[in-house]
Amino acid sequence: MPPSPSPASLGANPVAARLLPATRFFSLLCGWWLLGYSALVCADLVARRYFGVSLQGTDEIGGYTLAGLVAFGFAHTLLVRRHTRIDLFLSHLGALPRAVAHVVAAVAIAAFAVFAASRGWAEMAESIEFMSVSTSPLQVPLWIPQGVWFAGLAVFGVVATLLALHALFLLARFRLRQINAWYGPPTVDEEIAAETGRGAAR
Repeated sequence: MPPSPSPASLGANPVAARLLPATRFFSLLCGWWLLGYSALVCADLVARRYFGVSLQGTDEIGGYTLAGLVAFGFAHTLLVRRHTRIDLFLSHLGALPRAVAHVVAAVAIAAFAVFAASRGWAEMAESIEFMSVSTSPLQVPLWIPQGVWFAGLAVFGVVATLLALHALFLLARFRLRQINAWYGPPTVDEEIAAETGRGAAR
């Protein structure tokens, strides 16, 4: 059975190509935030070691940072097809069942992403309603970190839904080659190209 064509041979996924700049922008913002947090941790370590004082709340801010980075990272990771996929049996399937499996996976991810975003909204709304604050010296209004967390989940939900709709559209038009190339796990050649910088910019 001939291997599925790579995205390079079919052109880029048009939906992913339009969404990538936005998710890349959010990823860069998260990267700058992480650098700032790293500087804060270093300052805290120096203050503890040489001055015997501690900057209050670095652990708490670290938890908020982790939640925000992970939430925003979901969407970009999905667009570049780096979420873990178990493809042990996929390579032994024909083009049609393989395409159907990819579409089902895209729809399942979209359903999970929308559910996660809805729960994130519910948590934030509850914190706003009850004016909840953290039980720490910082007394952070919880809707602020939860709002960042929800924003990341919302981006993930939008991206996953658009990709799922596109995959369903391609299946309805029986575009099996595009589905298998754009919604399947990356091939070994694609992974090598991405790692060596010879692939399309992501």
